[in-house]
Amino acid sequence: LGINELLYFRVISPEEIGYIFSAAPAKDFGGDFTSFYDEIFLVPADPADGCSDLEDREVIQGQVILVERGGCSFVQKTRHVEEAGGKAVLIADNAVDNDSQYLDMITDGSAAIPSIPALFLLGRDG
Repeated sequence: LGINELLYFRVISPEEIGYIFSAAPAKDFGGDFTSFYDEIFLVPADPADGCSDLEDREVIQGQVILVERGGCSFVQKTRHVEEAGGKAVLIADNAVDNDSQYLDMITDGSAAIPSIPALFLLGRDG
């Protein structure tokens, strides 16, 4: 992906939330989306903000984790998902009326930079 390019993903099950979503990758941390994430689960984080150690690590293992924005930095959220075994993280904006403004997810200055892919999801889609 180039700068300011979006990534698209499709939820196919359950059908009631089936949709093609767009999301913006982190600017200067996290890994690249270099493969298909076929037949993978989107697992809500617990705690939802991802600002502390995540529960249910056995469910998180190898999956894409949905985290709510707010409470701590994007890097901290991504690092907690990575430490719990998640394959990637989707960070949903907490402004539910946001339907067009993608945020630039940048490092917070910490030394431990996560290596899993991270995406920012618009509030209307979170």
